[in-house]
Amino acid sequence: MSDKKENSIVQLASELRWKLGDNFHDKLTESLYTDASQIASKAIEMPGKERDYTLDSKIDRIVTSRTCGFPIMIGILAVVLWLTITGANYPSGLLFTLLIEQAYPALKTLSANIGMVSWLDGLLIDGIYMAVAWVVSVMLPPMAIFFPLFTLLEDFGYLPRVAFNLDALFRKSGAHGKQALTMSMGWGCNAAGVIATRIIDSPRERLIAIITNNFSLCNGRWPTQILIATIFIGALVPASLSGTVASLSVIGIALLGVIFMFLTSWILSRTVLKGEVSTFTLELPPYRPPRFWQTIYTSIIDRTLIVLWRAVVFAAPAGAVIWLVSNIQVGELSLANQMIEWLNPFGLFLGLNGVILLAYIIAIPANEIIIPTILMLTVANLNIAGFGSGDGVMFELDSNMDTANILMAGGWTALTGINLMLFSLLHNPCSTTIYTIYKETKSVKWTTVASILPIIMGFVVCFLVTQFWHLLG
Repeated sequence: MSDKKENSIVQLASELRWKLGDNFHDKLTESLYTDASQIASKAIEMPGKERDYTLDSKIDRIVTSRTCGFPIMIGILAVVLWLTITGANYPSGLLFTLLIEQAYPALKTLSANIGMVSWLDGLLIDGIYMAVAWVVSVMLPPMAIFFPLFTLLEDFGYLPRVAFNLDALFRKSGAHGKQALTMSMGWGCNAAGVIATRIIDSPRERLIAIITNNFSLCNGRWPTQILIATIFIGALVPASLSGTVASLSVIGIALLGVIFMFLTSWILSRTVLKGEVSTFTLELPPYRPPRFWQTIYTSIIDRTLIVLWRAVVFAAPAGAVIWLVSNIQVGELSLANQMIEWLNPFGLFLGLNGVILLAYIIAIPANEIIIPTILMLTVANLNIAGFGSGDGVMFELDSNMDTANILMAGGWTALTGINLMLFSLLHNPCSTTIYTIYKETKSVKWTTVASILPIIMGFVVCFLVTQFWHLLG
């Protein structure tokens, strides 16, 4: 320490002692005890004395309590998902109108005017362009709503409380408490949920979080769940209850995904990923006003657009494959029809059908195009006239009744609908998520495990449900 700094400290101490007088030490001790008492009154509940709670503590007593913590957590998540699904309808409709109802016919007209050969027109416009346009119109709006809402909750300070509430459950399953946050992120997009596992320091527990994130029902699977539940589950009850029962069934599927996440984490932590559950200090930061515009910018740039770009990169070749298998003839049947016939026995054995299995094979780049692909394949396989724009061209209908009629013409029953909802939850991750898993793990082995494990579970669950259904029938 320099002489100048030492002299300054000595001078400051002398002035302080002069001001306090002869009771310098007593008054300093009293000041320290006073500060300690104030801190203790806020942190410790003393017998016979009411604790002096801060505003943050009062909020935490509610949102982290055993009585109210979980209902509040589920309620907030339900509101976020409702805002995401409902709020995305209008912008998705605008993008659908712009990219598919207006741009698609314009591109077809341009192709005809320049004399493009039919097979190239079909491959580029009916196949690649339609797949990309569908992914953008369906995927962009929900992500642009969910990620900012999620980030705002993070900035506000609520998400660490979610991890606090779920920490005990994750530790009992052999996972990390912070997996609660990556699980929640997975409901927006599984690829983003996999990236979010970086907050987990333990390599073993991070790997568990990566493998099980696919059990979070991402926004690409919600439309399938809602449509199938409305058509098939709602039809099992009186019309006055159909909407409520359909909604509850979708919520039940989402909660079933959480159960499978805990179960799979428990199995992995006791078999191939054995190890001690790591301890960590979970800091509950103070509540603070979210930085709104910064949150909007970072969530859209860092999460939405990056994930969307990856999905588009994988959707383009998928569109080409969808068009090719629908238009390449092998004998008297298209390649798609032959694959459907080949897959149909196994599909029916699982309570599904060949169309569903083929749709999940060729539409692996994006869950958003599953229903349009199923409708296109069903119409092409049964030669149903009046729907779609040709073989290999995906389409969707505004009327649930028309959609139901096409599916039922393909042999769908309530059992098919139930099993599709389960298989939509328990199947391989989309190609964007698979690529992200590889980027995060740098392991072909664990990427394969994360891709194959859910689909095996899906086959087993659908088979068991089908056997149980036949026993009841």
